[in-house]
Amino acid sequence: MTNREGRMPNVECRMPNGARLRCARRSLLAALSIFAIRHSTFALAAPPPDKIALTNVRIIPVVGAPIGKGTLLIENGKIAAVGEKVETPFDARVFDLAGKVLFPGSFIADTWRGLDGANESRPVTPQLDAYDAIDPSQLFFEDCLRLGTTAVHVMPGNNTVIGGLGRVVRPIGLVPDEMMLADAAFAKIAVTPKFGHDRMLQLSMLREAFAELDDFLNKLAERKYEEKLAEEEKKIDVLPAEARKRGKDLITPGDIDDQHRNLLRLRGGQVRVDGADGPTLFKPLGAVMYCGAAMDVAPALQLAKDNGFLERTVLSLGAECFKAVKELKKAARPVVLPAELIYREVDPFTGEIRETFMARKLFDAGLLIALAPGPEDSLSERVLTYQAARCVRFGVPRDEALKAITLNPAKMLGLGDRLGSLEAGKDATLVVYSGDPLDFNSVVEKVFIDGILAYQREKDVRLQRLLSTGQDAKDDR
Repeated sequence: MTNREGRMPNVECRMPNGARLRCARRSLLAALSIFAIRHSTFALAAPPPDKIALTNVRIIPVVGAPIGKGTLLIENGKIAAVGEKVETPFDARVFDLAGKVLFPGSFIADTWRGLDGANESRPVTPQLDAYDAIDPSQLFFEDCLRLGTTAVHVMPGNNTVIGGLGRVVRPIGLVPDEMMLADAAFAKIAVTPKFGHDRMLQLSMLREAFAELDDFLNKLAERKYEEKLAEEEKKIDVLPAEARKRGKDLITPGDIDDQHRNLLRLRGGQVRVDGADGPTLFKPLGAVMYCGAAMDVAPALQLAKDNGFLERTVLSLGAECFKAVKELKKAARPVVLPAELIYREVDPFTGEIRETFMARKLFDAGLLIALAPGPEDSLSERVLTYQAARCVRFGVPRDEALKAITLNPAKMLGLGDRLGSLEAGKDATLVVYSGDPLDFNSVVEKVFIDGILAYQREKDVRLQRLLSTGQDAKDDR
């Protein structure tokens, strides 16, 4: 908004001094973050070289046996070959990685971090799209690269009923379009009550949303038939039920508004009126269903089954959900585990604290599992490789623990043919570690995304300043 002189009006004068100072600080932080992204190794400023050879490196492909000393060849952003005896083209850019370890980038399957807010205040918002709220300047995306995470499924948080669409992004880029890895394919649904709700209200609102979709389609079909008769200058000649039956095939994608479009996609994208099939208008949509408690699992599975999206459902679980292992095993749906992994409860008779490592329980049940990082203020749990190492410690096979942070989340989100393992034909998105990824002393030295060298530890200005400050403090002592 401008004034008559074409200048921005001075709104700061209406703010208290403290609010004005906070506003100035936020603006300065945003400007510095964007500057850092534009002038650091975190920017995809140029296309990758046609050919890159990563040589003399230990390779953990996740699929297949590790390679003690091999070469991975990248051509035009894709993995062209990987093995012990891969010929290096004369025109390839060569990285001699002797003593290093090559590993697929890790994958976060469900997080709201990277958005400007976790949830809207309205409980049912299927029309929302995380694309509109992704903030590329957030430090979260920088940290992803430092920790070896190369794909993030950013979606609305769990304090919702139906929260809208998520987006799988690369943790790099100046605008959301540069970050996108795939079209929106999953919506967030929470069965655990939103803050201020109880379970009766939460489940009734979920059922009501789909019942309202049925009512919308019924009325739309009837209206479309009436409009057709009006164009032909004819009067209505049938009862409403028959009008709906004749009108359902006249419905087009443009007739479906944003709010109902994603609910229809959850049901497979096909119009159904009075139980009869109509045209298929949209691609099907999957659901990430949040179940914070064991008692939420059965209602979640039933809701998905009743509305036809059970086969496209991923369950995001709370720590106690291992208690519903029978229902989970029967449904055989992929699950995203919480960051804490260990469930603690007090024995009501002895008063002793019992601990259960839920990842082992669900792995033993044969479920496809994905691990999640802890909050940003946690020292170790925020690192996905540490979470995988915890699983190994509690008896999950090493190969399966590695898949739980790479290939499994890629598979459950429909990207297993592109990400999650080091195989010919897949995206050249990978991480160079100083040592074994499950060794907590190992660090990320380089990150390649689509064949582009997107991160180098020695050129990470923010990290180097932090490390030098720590060393200076140590020297002072």
